[in-house]
Amino acid sequence: MDPRVLPFSVLAILIAATTLANGYSPPPPPTPPTTAYPAAKTVEAAVEGMVYCQSCDKYGSWSLAGAEAIAGAKISVICKNHRQQVSFYKVFQTDSYGHFYGELKGLKMSQHFLDHPLHACRAKLVSSPREDCNLFSNINNALDGASLRYEEKRVKWKNYEAVVYAAGPLAFRPDHCPESTAPAPTY
Repeated sequence: MDPRVLPFSVLAILIAATTLANGYSPPPPPTPPTTAYPAAKTVEAAVEGMVYCQSCDKYGSWSLAGAEAIAGAKISVICKNHRQQVSFYKVFQTDSYGHFYGELKGLKMSQHFLDHPLHACRAKLVSSPREDCNLFSNINNALDGASLRYEEKRVKWKNYEAVVYAAGPLAFRPDHCPESTAPAPTY
C-alpha cells in the first residue's frame, strides 16, 4: 500500500467520525409543495313557488286571475326514489308575499335518472292559515303533487350554489262561495 494513501484514509475516517459524533444526519428528502385548495363548492337543489287563494268566480278552473297570495301557507316537497320509496320529505312555509323557497338538503340522488328532482319530487299543499280559504284546489295537479320544472335558475354565493326548480303555482280555494248567476265553467 502506498504510504501517502494512509494519511488520507485516516483523515477521511476522522472527519466522518467527528461529523457523526456532533449529531449530523443527512438532510431529509425534499417534501413536495403543498397546494391549498379552496373549500369545495356545495351544489344543492332547491324549490320555489307561490301559493294563492283562488277567487270564487274562478272556482272549477285553473285560472288564478284575481287570486290573492297567502302568507304562512304550508306546502310539502315529497321525493320518491326509482323504487317508489319516499326518499325526502320536508314542509316549507310561504313568506308574507305567498312565496316559498326551500333547500332540498338531505336529498340523496343516485345515478338513476328517476332519482333526479325533476322526476322524483312533487310539491303538495299542506295547510292554509286562512279559515276562509283552506280547501285544496287541483291547480297544477296539486292534489297528486305538482311537478317541478327546471327554468335555468341558479343561486350562487362564494362556496354555495343551488339549482332552483319551480313548482306550481299552487292554490287553495274558499270553503264557501256565494251563489253565482254565471254559467258553469266548460272544459
